[in-house]
Amino acid sequence: MKKLYVLLLILILFVFPRSSVHADVAPPESPPGANLVPGSGATQVRMIAETVTLTISKDPVNPREAIAKTQAVFTMRNLGDQEEKMRARFPLSFFNGNSDGMGNFPEIKSIAVKINGKTIPTKREMQPFFNSEMSYHERAEIPWTVFDITFPPAQDVTIEVAYPVNGFGYYPYEVFKYILETGAGWNGTIGAADIIIRFPYQVNQQNVWMKDVYGYSAATSGGAISGNEVRWHFEELEPTWENNIMVVVVTPSLWEAILQETDTVTKNPNDGEAWGRLAKAYKEILLQKHGELRTDPAGREMYDLSKSAYEKCLALLPNDSLWHYGYANLLWSHYYFDLYFGNQADVQEILPRTLSELETALALDPNNQQAKDLLTEISYSIPEAVKMEGDKFILLGLTATPIPPTPYAVLTETPEPTPTLPVQMEATPTLQVSVAPTKTPTTNPNPICGSAFILPALFSLIFVLKRRRDKI
Repeated sequence: MKKLYVLLLILILFVFPRSSVHADVAPPESPPGANLVPGSGATQVRMIAETVTLTISKDPVNPREAIAKTQAVFTMRNLGDQEEKMRARFPLSFFNGNSDGMGNFPEIKSIAVKINGKTIPTKREMQPFFNSEMSYHERAEIPWTVFDITFPPAQDVTIEVAYPVNGFGYYPYEVFKYILETGAGWNGTIGAADIIIRFPYQVNQQNVWMKDVYGYSAATSGGAISGNEVRWHFEELEPTWENNIMVVVVTPSLWEAILQETDTVTKNPNDGEAWGRLAKAYKEILLQKHGELRTDPAGREMYDLSKSAYEKCLALLPNDSLWHYGYANLLWSHYYFDLYFGNQADVQEILPRTLSELETALALDPNNQQAKDLLTEISYSIPEAVKMEGDKFILLGLTATPIPPTPYAVLTETPEPTPTLPVQMEATPTLQVSVAPTKTPTTNPNPICGSAFILPALFSLIFVLKRRRDKI
């Protein structure tokens, strides 16, 4: 009985992840960039201004990841009438004494410091962590870069700090942070602060995830998108943990692939493979760790772009089994997570289209294992749609009458084309399949009621958790 309760709990966490919990284990973090911390004791030195720029690029060691070249320029002013000498410091690991979430304590590997334009020597030291508002910590001391600095009275001193930081997260996303709260140790407020995230291409809400971020803490609001940058500006800032910056970005190599394939299909609209690669790239951005799609407006836009690109690909390459599977995989994620779990009617006939594409994929290549795996998953998720008899699949979802409790419609002989698709779809071959007798629909289409949902969903959960990232 205890095991059953555990399975049901897992199922609940999986079915309702968007509105209630982040049901996934967080990826290991990388140490973020941070503001300078003054030496021990009170100081009359104020941070008059700071400009921090994180220049994002793909990681040359692993193109599926990203790095940020970080440059922070601080203008400091001694408001007192006496010269101050101190050993300023910069955190090389997590400023609050915690680990990356996996018990590891990674460090920023290299850092350069300039004072008034002149490079100065630095030293690594273990010192107490920054006393943030979080009481929990995993170690009493952390590594710091420390350097000696003198602040004459009533004079500005410029400090430049440069270092690389790694992003963290699940492909195709990378997360970058910048910690402003460590600047609270200086005298008074931070007069003006500009945080700039710079990219090698134009920024939009498709490649920078600004809101409704599933699987991570909330991204920092208030960032202004302009050209290839996202900017935050603060004045008279008394920094706390609430002012720390976090941004979630699409892995640069993947977005660069979208730009490249978009250019290819613009120059050669009859290149079916390029349309397929473009559709797949958009789908990679859309699909989250367990197969659910992004639900923010930019995510919906990319779903339409991926769907349209797949249809253009298949209009040019109607006999390619793998691209039929790739299209079905996109449609299934939309149907299962958005419509089925959302208890929404399938007015656009997404499920029948999914089954039709898989039917075609296997007619063209009976050994297409990815198509077989997806049909197996559907059979466990929605037995009323696909029935397995030995090694054969009976596509009940293509019958004339929808089967409760699944709220899907039936694919008509001439479906309406996607509005954004300028190329007329060609007819694709279909398999002759045996059809089981259908049932009379009920008035309650809710798929999240009773054991008819629970057991198939448990099997589906196992399949979804075991699925690997699709190649098509």
